[in-house]
Amino acid sequence: MKIESIGVCLKPDQPDCEEVVGRIVVWAKKRQIKVVLDQPVAGSSDLPVIEPEQLYSRVDLIIAVGGDGTLLGAARSIGTRDVPILGINLGRLGFLTEVNRDELEDCLDRIARGELTIEARMRLDVSVFREDDEVAKYLALNDVVITRSATSRLVDLETFANGAKVTTYHGDGLIISTPTGSTAYSLSASGPILMPNVEAIVLNPICAHSLNQCPIVLPHHSEIEVRPAFSHKIDAATLTVDGQEGFELGPGDRVVTKRSPHDVHIAASPFRNHFEILHTKLNWGDR
Repeated sequence: MKIESIGVCLKPDQPDCEEVVGRIVVWAKKRQIKVVLDQPVAGSSDLPVIEPEQLYSRVDLIIAVGGDGTLLGAARSIGTRDVPILGINLGRLGFLTEVNRDELEDCLDRIARGELTIEARMRLDVSVFREDDEVAKYLALNDVVITRSATSRLVDLETFANGAKVTTYHGDGLIISTPTGSTAYSLSASGPILMPNVEAIVLNPICAHSLNQCPIVLPHHSEIEVRPAFSHKIDAATLTVDGQEGFELGPGDRVVTKRSPHDVHIAASPFRNHFEILHTKLNWGDR
């Protein structure tokens, strides 16, 4: 993989970012590679800083320094462009930011030599329709979540897959998850863990008011439509995408979710596989 420029996406107000950015700059200068930031960092005042949407269209590699939220924000800013992302974890868990800070230079060397695996992670196209008008549109890497508002009662969510009715979920909400997002909110709601390369979509109800409504795994080509049903004036529902973007749903709104043709390309850790990541982050399988 030929790298002539690197864009660095930073978590705001993260004190450890300065040290990591400095190491990236030292590595890049030795190879005459340009480094661009998406926001200023103390000690790096000589580096160019440009808006994220412009940065991601001008570089060959994105390095997301922070946690999974930082990488999710980078993936959203990339949009439909095909730029690989390397996640450097400064947070606690870091399922997406798989590389630790002490592994940074070794990982960059492997990328420069073309030795690193770049994984294609599926995303979801999300549209909100009000009658026949598309009033909102998003791109999700982790999940699409529809929940009751803070003041409403339990919410009824009529759910369809490719036009066939799945069920009406009655509870606190519904998570529509990608394989990447299966270790995020869906996992905390007792959903299944999917390997990132599995082509599937998870429907996982949140606190369903029925023991018969459990998570279900659908084929990746399923088009899922959710219609919130409101029976009281105070009832309301909220759509949240990747935990970072939101939209208030009203009566008659429909949320349509399907696989996006635009995957995100993430540099996989060369130091541990996905099972080892589960063991490390979750103590998965320990007795």
